[in-house]
Amino acid sequence: MKLKAFFFPLLVLIILAGCSSSGDRYDIKDDVAPNAPISVEHIEDAHPQYEPYSRGGNKDYTLRGATYQIVKNTDGFKEQGQASWYGKKFHGHLTSNGEIYDMYSMSAAHKTLPIPSYVKVTNLDNNKTAIVRVNDRGPFHSGRIIDLSYAAAYKLDVIKTGTANVAIEVIKVDKPLTTIVKSSDPRYIIQVVSSQNEERVRTLSQNLGQSLSVQSFIDSESGSHRVVLGPFTDYTLTQETLERVKSLGYETAFIKKYQVAQQ
Repeated sequence: MKLKAFFFPLLVLIILAGCSSSGDRYDIKDDVAPNAPISVEHIEDAHPQYEPYSRGGNKDYTLRGATYQIVKNTDGFKEQGQASWYGKKFHGHLTSNGEIYDMYSMSAAHKTLPIPSYVKVTNLDNNKTAIVRVNDRGPFHSGRIIDLSYAAAYKLDVIKTGTANVAIEVIKVDKPLTTIVKSSDPRYIIQVVSSQNEERVRTLSQNLGQSLSVQSFIDSESGSHRVVLGPFTDYTLTQETLERVKSLGYETAFIKKYQVAQQ
């Protein structure tokens, strides 16, 4: 892939957020996949849920002489074009709304959808589908409408081809009438693995909780059981714990927002 195809996160970050980041990524001429391939069995779609739009990355902006207006109403939003992906080169760097880009999460970049948005992506070349969470801006390349994380591109089988013809559709989740989101007290959790073997998951949850000295629990839904660590209130501590988890061999672990709801 050409460098210009993956240069957008830095450009958008400077223009939209005014943040700076290290130059380590420029040691890599072209973006690459992780050294060790991951198993597609452990890749889950993003789980659509109500989230208030972030303060960062949601203002209209101008880039390379073109003006982009953030979509105000996503009801029925659909689009077709090409998808590309970005991986190791930007792993660990800031996204447009100030989150940490994790190439193992099911995330994506879009030029004008509000952040965050949940999008169903269909690879029109093979009919594979995935649900991603948009938390970045781009891709700023003619004909491309969405930039997928490595994990999402892996699931859609875009890694080999580099790009793919896709159709995207916003999945909108309305705010529950009886729920109050404590936006002033953000919390985070780490999803480690998912399995249908509940006994194995419970054993792993206990072992990780003890070895890492953190809270752990099981999140079960539709026969799938997930090992979850947290919740955490400090994002830096969450990121440090995630690195410890990955050092134990769970490379597909990733951070998710955990919202406390009150009736």
